[in-house]
Amino acid sequence: MKTLILVRHAKSDWPEDTEDFDRPLAEKGWEDAVKMSRFMKENNIEIQKFVSSPAVRALNTCKIFNQIFNIEIIQEQKLYNPSEHNFESVIYGLDDHLDSVAMFSHNNGISNFANMMSDDIFMFPTCGVAGFQVDTDSWSDFEKAKKKLIFFYDPKKI
Repeated sequence: MKTLILVRHAKSDWPEDTEDFDRPLAEKGWEDAVKMSRFMKENNIEIQKFVSSPAVRALNTCKIFNQIFNIEIIQEQKLYNPSEHNFESVIYGLDDHLDSVAMFSHNNGISNFANMMSDDIFMFPTCGVAGFQVDTDSWSDFEKAKKKLIFFYDPKKI
């Protein structure tokens, strides 16, 4: 059994003359990421590895979470402006010894991918987190494996 956790980057800012990739987190984003990472740790959400879009807002969200979790972070270009297939491509490359992985990415791709795995239709808020149980022993079997939404956290509701 595997656990896949999807995290949408926290609230970002868009300063003048800043490219999309380089957008920083807004103050509210920093606060929400700290709050959400603490909430997850306090609720014993186990994560063995972080995989993040290299875009500034996603990577900084991941780094804030890592101040609590202190685990390896891998940057993956495929998670920036992703399609559903980009997520799958990254998942297929995960080591099978990892049972719980969190991926930090962007909308609309992250919401579309989550909705592919669940009958619950939702749009990720910024810094929203969804956990899925994946009934497999190998990430390479992800596509055919049964998936079940096991939690969804909105920073405004925790």
